[in-house]
Amino acid sequence: MNTTVASIGNVSIGKGQAIAVQSMYDRPIGKDIDSVVSQLCELNAIGCDIFRFTFCDEGDSDGYREISARSPMPLVADIHFDYRMAMLAMDLGFQKIRINPGNIGAKWKTLEVVKKARDMGKCIRIGLNSGSLPRNDSNLRPHELMVETALEYIDWFEKENFFNTVVSLKSSDPEETFLAAKEFAARSTYPQHLGVTEAGSVISSAVRGTWTLGRLLSSGIGATIRYSINGPMTSEVYAAVELLRTLGLRKQGVRIVACPRCGRYMFDSESFLSAVEPKLMQSRKTVCVAFMGCQVNGPGEAANADLAVTGLGNSIFLYKKGKLFCKVSKEQALDAFWKAFEEL
Repeated sequence: MNTTVASIGNVSIGKGQAIAVQSMYDRPIGKDIDSVVSQLCELNAIGCDIFRFTFCDEGDSDGYREISARSPMPLVADIHFDYRMAMLAMDLGFQKIRINPGNIGAKWKTLEVVKKARDMGKCIRIGLNSGSLPRNDSNLRPHELMVETALEYIDWFEKENFFNTVVSLKSSDPEETFLAAKEFAARSTYPQHLGVTEAGSVISSAVRGTWTLGRLLSSGIGATIRYSINGPMTSEVYAAVELLRTLGLRKQGVRIVACPRCGRYMFDSESFLSAVEPKLMQSRKTVCVAFMGCQVNGPGEAANADLAVTGLGNSIFLYKKGKLFCKVSKEQALDAFWKAFEEL
């Protein structure tokens, strides 16, 4: 789709840009800022490009100022109800403000945020959810009302000469989200942030999110994505990155192949993968690594992988490009694996 480009700090999204992955902090920041920054660094290392925080307490200002200064990626302030928090967030170093003008109050309050963002070079995301729309006095369906509402707010912004805008139209109903994003793309060139809100646990979110986001991204719709998961933040990033790789929209990174196990398994591929996956996900190497539980599928899968692992009894077998090159004991397996991986 032909979209405009939006800038969030040093990250650009939209026409000609890579699809950006987002996640959101899942608790108050507290006082341990080092811990927060450490988590941001970990998430950035596994593929997160933009990160969002709820900003609802002015008492967190010093913490957010430090986090903004130390973050490896641009930050988004999620604002509801009080436009003054959006104004303050920009002063603290947030590069993007997510607001729903419908719950900020009078129109002039939203316009104050827009003017300051324009003058400071910040980005604004118009974030609409199906559960927080204006009263529907028309016959518009929910996805249609989301689109019409977003276009109205965009008109406000443009009249203030502000164009660094991103739009998100989300619902917990995957099909409603799909229809809203598709219709908006047909009527506007502003980049969209995609996600299915309140999607649930890792499994339900992965299924609903992939069904919705996969179809949109395959149609050229979407500039940034987030999987909303009631679970670890890393799961959100893993899921988003894997979707982009599957669609061919993100090339770098390790492609993991692992068998689901069966009655023939002789090697605990699940435990081995769990031990190495976090570090593998931080790698920018464009390689395929396979973890196979038995000698039936192991050699065949190894032929298509840059590095493969399988086992039998106390012996672990490592393959490179389909050729067995190393046999070690279980106790030596992790060290041998990482040595082989670094040599790829």
